[in-house]
Amino acid sequence: MSLGLLTLAASLLALERVCYVWIARAPRTFRRWCERPLVAHLGEPVAVVRMLFVAFKILQLAIFAGWCVVHADGQLVPAPPGPAALGVATVFIAVGQTLNLLVFYRLGRVAVFFGHRLGHDVAWCQEFPFSVLRHPQYVGAVLSIWGFFLAARFPHDDWYLLPVLETAYYAIGATLEVSEAPERDEVMA
Repeated sequence: MSLGLLTLAASLLALERVCYVWIARAPRTFRRWCERPLVAHLGEPVAVVRMLFVAFKILQLAIFAGWCVVHADGQLVPAPPGPAALGVATVFIAVGQTLNLLVFYRLGRVAVFFGHRLGHDVAWCQEFPFSVLRHPQYVGAVLSIWGFFLAARFPHDDWYLLPVLETAYYAIGATLEVSEAPERDEVMA
C-alpha cells in the first residue's frame, strides 16, 4: 500500500463531500454558480446536483475498482474472502442499497438532491427509514462501501482503509451539512 495512492484516493473521494457541504451551507452561491453559461445548459440547480451525484458515484466506483486492481496484482477481485465475510458483505450491501432506495422512494428526486436548500417546497419525512436513522442515505452508502471492500479485499491488510476514510467523510459531511443550515427565508431569497 502506497501512501501516495492513499493520499490521491482520499483527495478525490473528498470532492463529493466538499461539494455537498458547499451546496448545503451556501445554496445561494451554488445557485449563482448554476446560472453560469457552462453550467446553466445542464438545467436547474437540482438537476445539476443530480448530475454531480452521478459523476461522483462514477468517480467513487473508479477509485474503488482502481484500488482493488492495484492491490490485487491487476485483478479486480482476488480469491473470495471466505463464506462468513462474503455473507456479511452481502448483507451490508443489501441493507445499504435498500436504505438508499427507500430514501429515493420516500423523498423523491427533488428532495434527495438538496431541493429544500435550492428553493423547492419539500415536506419533512418522518417515515421509515427516517423514523430510525437521521441520515439513512449516508448509512446506506457506508454499509455498501464496507460490504464491497469485505467482498473485494478482505482479509488483505488494506481492506479497511477506504471504508474507514469514507465513513469519516460521510460522518463529517452529515454534520457539516446540518450545522448552521440556512433558514428557509435565506433559501428562498
